Amino acid sequence: MAWTRFWTRFGELPLALRVLFLASFVNRAGMFVFPLLAVYLVRGEGLSAGEAGLLISVGSTGLLVGSLLSGPLCDLRGRRTALLAALLLNAGGYLGLAVLDGPPWTYGALLFVALVGMGAFSPASNTLVADLTTPEQRPFAYTLSYVGNNLGMGVGPLLGGVAAAYSYGVMFAGNILAGLVCAALIAVWVPRDRPARADGPRERRRAGPLGHGHVLLLVLVSFFYVVPLIGLEYALPLAITTELHESAGFVGAVYTINSVVVVSLGLVMEKHIRGYGTKPLLLVAGLLWSLGLAVIAFGFSLTAILAATAVWTLGEIIVSVVVPTYIADHVDQRRVGSFMALNGFVLGVARLVVPVGLGVVWTAEGREPVFLILLAAPLAGMAAYALLRTRPAPLAAAPHPADTPAPPTGQARTADARGPGG
Repeated sequence: MAWTRFWTRFGELPLALRVLFLASFVNRAGMFVFPLLAVYLVRGEGLSAGEAGLLISVGSTGLLVGSLLSGPLCDLRGRRTALLAALLLNAGGYLGLAVLDGPPWTYGALLFVALVGMGAFSPASNTLVADLTTPEQRPFAYTLSYVGNNLGMGVGPLLGGVAAAYSYGVMFAGNILAGLVCAALIAVWVPRDRPARADGPRERRRAGPLGHGHVLLLVLVSFFYVVPLIGLEYALPLAITTELHESAGFVGAVYTINSVVVVSLGLVMEKHIRGYGTKPLLLVAGLLWSLGLAVIAFGFSLTAILAATAVWTLGEIIVSVVVPTYIADHVDQRRVGSFMALNGFVLGVARLVVPVGLGVVWTAEGREPVFLILLAAPLAGMAAYALLRTRPAPLAAAPHPADTPAPPTGQARTADARGPGG
């Protein structure tokens, strides 16, 4: 019965979105290179571990740049163009890394290009979901996208490891091929859209460069829920291997638990959280994050880490669905791309500053204050969200032509959204 209902809801989504979800999964599953990049630079190109780390840090600023560029590109050239540009930049950057034999700085430059593409893809994808769904469909669509991405991220490193064991060339070729396959799917099945018409000068002055202050604050405060996610990526491997003196295989167990919870419970949770307001959901997410981190901070052991992962992952799921849904529900179409890009930018900033900051604390004071800082972050987020005024979701309604990408040839909205053969 549950599967019947799932397929019914899935079939009600426009064909363009179903293809986008498939393309996103293939793209994530094909991300062979990034998890193994340090290994490639050290073993394949003969760089030192320090040089590899520096180049990856410099190249990773491309994620921030890609997030920032995604919104204006969506607004100026359309969502479909932004998705294709992101995939082609990623493939082009990795192609250069695969064939180039130059000085070390060129690896950082090419990685920067590849990661600009990686950073631009997710905001453009979230923007297209906002365009092609009704308010009633959005939580389901964003949950489906999140589950598919996590499933792909679980498969990708495994496939990449097998490919790298055979040949680094095969690893790069697989990543590039996956990106080109996704680009082909999007080019054929996702309709070309025209940018939304800009507001008048008076409305632009009143709204400011972004407008929608309550949405802006909600996205910025979500940084406190992103901090522990990125912080655990840094701290847990160190804690497991150096403090608990356990095998690195248990680090993989943490990610396995995380992926299993996301894939198995993501859609179940979406069904149960429908009907609850944004603020209560974000407070519950913060509570789940805080409970999971408290278990680790005050009951530090391998068992506590594994058990806590199942708890904080539930908070991760809620935030990953609620924030883009709130943006899509409350931002006018001309600004959706900018806000989705801002959401990606918040994640990118955390990826740059959190590991560095926690590394300084760990070196100076040890493990305990690191996990207390991670615990303090969602508590601060809960306090901020408790004070923040949010607005209720709009009433569910059928998509209006003004709220969806305009068809290129004057076709009806229904035919355009379903794509060729829909």
